[in-house]
This record gives sequence, structure tokens and C-alpha cells, in this order.
Amino acid sequence: MLGCPVDPRPFRVDRVNHFPEDFRSVPDLPMPSNIESLLAEARRSTGGYVEFLRVPSMSAGVYVLAAGATDRQRPHQEDEVYYVVRGRGKFRRGSEDLEARPGDVLFVPAGRPHHFHEIEEELVLLVVFSPAETPTA
Repeated sequence: MLGCPVDPRPFRVDRVNHFPEDFRSVPDLPMPSNIESLLAEARRSTGGYVEFLRVPSMSAGVYVLAAGATDRQRPHQEDEVYYVVRGRGKFRRGSEDLEARPGDVLFVPAGRPHHFHEIEEELVLLVVFSPAETPTA
């Protein structure tokens, strides 16, 4: 248990404010069949990142860093969550160093310096930004 009390009442949403009134106005998003197709595309891309989802409230992608690679990212204007799909390394968030292992979930508040380092095995990361990541020049 993570120290959070479990509410035995069933989850219920009475009102959702962050979606359009008419869900039909949200375009169908082409979704790849699996993480492997995203990973192949990320490996081919400059910077090792491929975005697969973008709506105003969030964006998501796959980020891959080879063993021994240098993570050159800079702080983002958005909150960010990483899910480590596979691989091993370390993650620096501000002044703290954390392990990055399969199954780990790493949160970075907007504007906080962070990067992966000491990458022992290729890191495959699912990345979620909220709101959607601001494109950089």
C-alpha cells in the first residue's frame, strides 16, 4: 500500500469539465498497434522521441535512450510523468537521484530540471505531459 486510504465507494464522475461538450468533436486519433512500433519510430527520430497522442489537456509519447547515451532534455513548461517500460539507469530530478527501473513511475513538476543518466541498458519510457507539451524551436 502506498499510504493512501482506499475509498470503498465506487468511482463515479458527475461532471467532466476538461472535455468538449460534444465528444464527437474530438477527432479519431490514429493509434499504433503496440509499443514496439512506437519504439521503432522513436529510434529512427532525431532525439529518440515520438509523440502518439495530442489533445489540449495532455500529450503522450515514447522516449528511448541507448545505453551510455546523454539525455539532453531541458525543463518543460508542463508537468510530466515517465513510466519506465524497460531498461536501467538513473534519473536526476532537481538535486535528487532516483533509480529508473522497469515499472517505475517518475513525476516531474513543470519547470524542474531533470534528465536520465548512467544508462546501463536501453531505456524505453512512456511519457505523458499535462497540458500538452509546448513545441520547442
